[in-house]
Amino acid sequence: MTTTLTGSIPDLFGGARVRSLVYSTILKKLGASTYIQSGVELLGGWAITLESSVSLFNGVRIDARGPDNEVYIGSDTSLQRGVEIRALKRSRVHLGQRVFIGSCTYLAGPGNIEIGDNCSIAAHCGIFANQHKFDDPTLGPNDQGLTWQGIVIEKNCWIGHGVSILDGVTIGEGSVIGAGAVVTQTIPSYSIAVGVPAKVIKRRDVTHEPVDN
Repeated sequence: MTTTLTGSIPDLFGGARVRSLVYSTILKKLGASTYIQSGVELLGGWAITLESSVSLFNGVRIDARGPDNEVYIGSDTSLQRGVEIRALKRSRVHLGQRVFIGSCTYLAGPGNIEIGDNCSIAAHCGIFANQHKFDDPTLGPNDQGLTWQGIVIEKNCWIGHGVSILDGVTIGEGSVIGAGAVVTQTIPSYSIAVGVPAKVIKRRDVTHEPVDN
């Protein structure tokens, strides 16, 4: 009820400030200078942490309802319009610092999802930490349940437009995934991968060790 009443107040009428004040009472943590635009939907606020200077734009939906779920969004991270995050069945979704997630990108458990610092994920991507069982041909997929392992995207990665990342994958630090790729297997650090399914076509120059911020 609280998010419904305050979530639609336009910024022109002080909506962002009102939401910051009100949401600080219902979220697990709300850091300083966080911007929550009108039309943002936060469900299960007791399990949602927003660190300082997070930006959530119109149409963002975060659903952390259920026992032992957790959604953590690090400082200076930006979720563009229409991003949806669903933590299901005791799952943890962790976004590091200075992460950018483009419009209409979808992240879903119940497997854990971890995205490292300084990652940039373009619009219309899908990060799916689950798989439908389909062993029994006499049953539909909704009647056979799910399996899950989780997904890790290490720091300093760039994920291009329309990429799908499937359950059980780790994308190594500093890797680039080309637009439209479907990532079904782990990608080594400092790789460039493209295609369906994604394959490594090149290694990035790692002559100089990356510098931690």
